[in-house]
Amino acid sequence: MFKVVSEVIDRDAVRQAVEDPAFGAVLIFEGVARNNFEGRAVHALEYEAFPEMAEAEMRAIGEELAARWPGSKCAIVHRTGRLVIGEPSVIIAVGTPHRAAAYEANRFAIDELKRRVPVWKKEVYDDGATWKPNAEADQGSVQAATQTGTERP
Repeated sequence: MFKVVSEVIDRDAVRQAVEDPAFGAVLIFEGVARNNFEGRAVHALEYEAFPEMAEAEMRAIGEELAARWPGSKCAIVHRTGRLVIGEPSVIIAVGTPHRAAAYEANRFAIDELKRRVPVWKKEVYDDGATWKPNAEADQGSVQAATQTGTERP
């Protein structure tokens, strides 16, 4: 299950996609909309994506994860549209035979998603909004995008 959805993410469906009686661990990561960024109040988040590209890249991440942690399963669902504070923007489920692998694989999945998947986030404040890049590693583009506040990075 590698999907971009415009409705609330079905956490149970994401978990069920990775369940296996051979697994000793199923780890769920939820990235949720928080109410602040660097001391600034955030009232909502808005996400946009190119679903076909995003889903293909999420599937590639899942395939890489399965190759690195043989016998594992991964599911990734990312939300688009307007999210209220506390609502999940992404849910990643990983099932593995042992817990250590589940933690490592899940961390790999979110880090790669943030680095590679074409998803754009807009933070909504009292006095406006700013588009933020998904890639945390590229600080140069983060600074350039947040300075203009109008164009997607």
